[in-house]
Amino acid sequence: MIIDCHGHYTTAPKQLDTYRKEQITGLENPEGCPSCKGDLRISDDEIRDSLEGAQLRIQRERGTDLTIFSPRAVGMGHHVGNETTSKNWSEHCNELVHRVCGLYPHNFTGVCQLPQSPGVRPTNCIAELERCVEQFGFIGCNLNPDPSGGYWTDPPLTDKWWYPLYEKMVELDVPAMIHVSGSCNPNFHATGAHYINGDTTAFMQLLTSKLFQDFPTLKFIIPHGGGAVPYHWGRYRGIAQDMGLPPLKELLLNNVFFDTCVYHQPGIDLLLKVIPADNILFASEMVGAVRGIDPETGHYFDDTKRYIDQVDWLCAADKDKIFHGNAHRVFSRFSHAHHHL
Repeated sequence: MIIDCHGHYTTAPKQLDTYRKEQITGLENPEGCPSCKGDLRISDDEIRDSLEGAQLRIQRERGTDLTIFSPRAVGMGHHVGNETTSKNWSEHCNELVHRVCGLYPHNFTGVCQLPQSPGVRPTNCIAELERCVEQFGFIGCNLNPDPSGGYWTDPPLTDKWWYPLYEKMVELDVPAMIHVSGSCNPNFHATGAHYINGDTTAFMQLLTSKLFQDFPTLKFIIPHGGGAVPYHWGRYRGIAQDMGLPPLKELLLNNVFFDTCVYHQPGIDLLLKVIPADNILFASEMVGAVRGIDPETGHYFDDTKRYIDQVDWLCAADKDKIFHGNAHRVFSRFSHAHHHL
C-alpha cells in the first residue's frame, strides 16, 4: 500500500473561491454581514468532477492508493480578516474535505485546517480540531507557524502560547503538519521561499527548545523534505553540539518527521541518505505547487514515487516504512479510520 501523506484540495469547485472573494469583500462592507458563515451550495457531482480528472486520475496513473487530504494550504490565508473570518472559512474548507472523504473513503482521509488568526491564541483552534477529529474522523491537522503571512508576529512554536493546542493534540493523539500559508510579504514568494523558510524555521525552533520534554508524544511532520534541513544537517548537528544539546536523533527524531515533497532525484537521494527511513513519510503534494513536466526527465516534477523507486540502495523494508508504515505510526488514528484497508 502507498499512502501519500501530503495532499491538498487544490481543485475544489469554483464556489469555494467565490465564497472566499465575497467574504473578503464583506470585510470592507460591514452591512454585508462579514461575520455570517453562509453556505457554498456545492453538489456531490461537482466534487466528483473536481477530483476525477485530477487527484483520482493521478493516483491511478502513479500507483498510489490513498492521500491524506487537507484544504489548500496557500488558501488558508490566516492573515485575512479576523478570528471570525478564519473560523467560518476553515469550517467550510474542512467540511468540503470531509465530503470528499465520504465520497471516496478508499482514496482520501482528512486532515484539518485550523482557524488561526494573527495575535489570537491557538486555544481558539481547539473546538474545530475536536470537531474534525471526533465528528469527521480526521487524523491530523495543519499547523501554520506564521499566521501573519510572512511577518512572523506570533510567538515561536515552542512558546507556551501554543501549549493548550498541543495538549489537545496529545489528548486526541493526532500529529500536525507544520505548514505555512500564503505570503503577503513581498520579500517571500509563497511556495518558493515562504514555504521553505517556514519548514526550516520551525525545525530550528524545535532544536533550540525543550518542547518534547514537556510533550514527549507530540508529533510533527515538516513538509517539502524539511526545507533546507537535510542539506544542512551537519550545520544543525554542530549547532546542537555547541549548545551542549544531545545528538539530533535523540533530541528530535522521536517526534519530528519529514515528507518526500522534493522534486528531483538528487534531492530525494540526499533526503534518504541524511534522514533515517523511520522519519520519512512518502508524499507528493499533488496537485500542488509544481505541476509541470521536467524537461530533463520527461516526467512530472511531483511524481515523487518514481524517485524513491529508483533508489536501488534503499532496502525493501525501508521503502515499506516510507510508503506506508511510517504513516500508520505517525497518524495513529489512521488504522481506526481505515481498518478496512
